[in-house]
Amino acid sequence: MFLIILGLVALWFIHRWYKESKRVTNKGDKYVYITGCDTGFGNLLAKHLDKLGFRVIAGCYTEKGEDELKKAASDRLTTLHLDVTDSESVAKVAASIKTLVGEKYLWAVVNNAGIGWPSGPNDWLTIEDHKSMLAVNLVGVIDVTLSVLPLIKKARGRVVNVSSVFGRLSTFGGSYCVSKYGVEAFTDSLRINMAHFGVKVSCLEPGFFRTGLTDIDSTKAFIAKLWDRLPQDVKNDYGTSFLEKSYVVWEQSVKQLGDWDLMKVVNCMEHGVSAVHPRARYSVGWDAKFLWLPLSYMPTWVLDAFIHKNSPKPKVSVL
Repeated sequence: MFLIILGLVALWFIHRWYKESKRVTNKGDKYVYITGCDTGFGNLLAKHLDKLGFRVIAGCYTEKGEDELKKAASDRLTTLHLDVTDSESVAKVAASIKTLVGEKYLWAVVNNAGIGWPSGPNDWLTIEDHKSMLAVNLVGVIDVTLSVLPLIKKARGRVVNVSSVFGRLSTFGGSYCVSKYGVEAFTDSLRINMAHFGVKVSCLEPGFFRTGLTDIDSTKAFIAKLWDRLPQDVKNDYGTSFLEKSYVVWEQSVKQLGDWDLMKVVNCMEHGVSAVHPRARYSVGWDAKFLWLPLSYMPTWVLDAFIHKNSPKPKVSVL
């Protein structure tokens, strides 16, 4: 019986590999719109798809990002200034894309733009901190998608949204996890809606990767800035030792879990864009697959116990 089950599992993996190995044709006629291309995953994806022959439309927040990407890519790649928090900017880019693609329409949009800070204990943050992150990580994803969705429907194309494994479980305060939970929900509902029109919708759930979002020095600076603006009574509740331990925990987490190979994420993005049969979800990174996702299926008390054990404790704590 065991050998039969093992054989069936092996056959399933072979079938999946064969099915997912098929790629779309006529890449030179397919336009792909990517947000957040100044640095990181978006920048790497723009260059990667350009080399594969796609016509890339790269949304960049800075002029410097546009200039550097143009120098590193072919003439097929087009850069446009994009601020995903500004609906006028989003609409302007969408209008430019409509003119650019013409009757070929838009094959795919990859919602990559995102920020990770400010994050911290919820009572360290203001409502404006939450709004600023949600504006980029969630509302921006929805706004950009809706702005070009008619073009994608006509092409029977793709939507690829970059979430996080922390869209499955919340391990720290602030709106990062909140925004990624929202991206997961939006992606699921969009996938169900768009299936009727032949549009494939995918969600990426990366774990810890060594990007600007996880840079140790930048993180320490953000945490210190949050601490400096706290009222004295909140500082008294947490104690300065909490601040120092937070630095240590974050540095250990990045060093132990952080993956340097950003192409793991980029290759999943590319698969979502170019595979004939893309996946609905891509869990990227060993920590996502073997730590965070299993924890997300555990009873709540198990997750809470794990987080409490591996996190610094405030000076005033009843646990």
